[in-house]
Amino acid sequence: MLRLLSLLLVSAALQAAEPTALFIEGYAGRRSVAQGEEIGVHVSTTAVKFDIEVARLGARREVVWSRSGVPGAEHPVPEDASAMGCRWPESLSIPVGKEWKSGYYEVILRAADSGGKWTHRGARTAQGGAWFIVREDRPGSTSKVLLQLCSNTYNAYNNWGGFSVYAYNSLSNNQGHRVSFERPGPSQFSRWELPFVQWAETAGVPLEFAANEDLEFHPELLPSYKLVLSVGHDEYWSTPMRDHLEAWIGKGGNVAFFSGNTCCWQVRTEDEGRSFTCWKQNYHLDPVFATRDFKTLSTAWSHHLLKRPENQLTGVGFLWGGYRKSHGQFMEEPAEYEIHRPDHWIFEGTGLKRGGKLGGKDTIVGYECDGCELAWKDGLPFPTFKDGTPSTFEVLATCPVRWHPDDAEWYEKWEVGRTGAACLGLYTRGGTVFTAGTTDWAHGLQGKDPRVERITRNILERLGK
Repeated sequence: MLRLLSLLLVSAALQAAEPTALFIEGYAGRRSVAQGEEIGVHVSTTAVKFDIEVARLGARREVVWSRSGVPGAEHPVPEDASAMGCRWPESLSIPVGKEWKSGYYEVILRAADSGGKWTHRGARTAQGGAWFIVREDRPGSTSKVLLQLCSNTYNAYNNWGGFSVYAYNSLSNNQGHRVSFERPGPSQFSRWELPFVQWAETAGVPLEFAANEDLEFHPELLPSYKLVLSVGHDEYWSTPMRDHLEAWIGKGGNVAFFSGNTCCWQVRTEDEGRSFTCWKQNYHLDPVFATRDFKTLSTAWSHHLLKRPENQLTGVGFLWGGYRKSHGQFMEEPAEYEIHRPDHWIFEGTGLKRGGKLGGKDTIVGYECDGCELAWKDGLPFPTFKDGTPSTFEVLATCPVRWHPDDAEWYEKWEVGRTGAACLGLYTRGGTVFTAGTTDWAHGLQGKDPRVERITRNILERLGK
């Protein structure tokens, strides 16, 4: 009997001593900081201590700061973390050196232990991450080209805590409408913007960097630049972002949208930039809807209630665009542009002819694309200008694209079954605005397509100096 009791006591002790799961997660307290400032990192971990490494991602990965043996602590996850943030205390503050180049920085968090005291022994490791952007403290001093990164889009797709602003990756397919930056989660930087940055830095094209929200909260940056860039998937814009950039264009500033699905949804920034709201298809549930003052209604910019289609900014919009090689649309056809006006200066040095194809090797037309309403005359496309496209917009290349019904048919003014066209082109209204009309332009740079490279360089050299 005593032996059985002893065995039971030993078993209970062993079970009580079993190690908890090892994990580490964290987030940066701000999206962007200037050189010489500090940035807080908020970490939750079961490890007693953890290590941290900060690296700039560009033509090469450059580690700029690290620390070992940082005290760790586990913090609870609030039920409303997706919307209101984690509210974890700051674990440490990182001094951003004056010598740190403007750019995108990743934070790597590492934890390790040797398992349990009596059982489940063995080396264990866990890794988490965060990100932030470093701005030039003297804007325009190293480059007249500003790349504002798609940080709002990173947050929109982040489902950490259960909810993003998408149903497909949220709990029980229940789409959220408010999302916080103050929670762990990946970015989309490596998919589109990193290949563009790697090409630019390898090609000797200097860039300075900012976050989406810097167009809203730091518009004083803009006069220091000749050209602002959007690359990849720049989907979520606030009214102040648009107001500030459009005013700057009117004064002669240039913009190049090497992006698609750009400025598709309006967001309302809240909590001084720590979160934003976007009701999207459920715009009738937005409290703004009841006021009938629709200026900041958080739905598609092309929605008729807003009366401000993104075409007015970019020249094109998603309402007349769609998918290519994604969402089941045009999955077998080549994702390439057909050239219509090869004598334009952006094609200088490419050797492209009318009817020629561009970018098929690297599928540069996809996965989400923007276009405008077109009328065809003598085999050439012309904007109708009925959809908000500026009167000086010139269509230089097109490729057929189409919405998926699940995305389109919530909108009562949608023409069911319509096939649109991704449109590459530009207009001038004060400054010059170029649009590639596709999220995947940077894939042509990654694939070293000489004609995609030459067009990109032509635009940067013409508009950025």
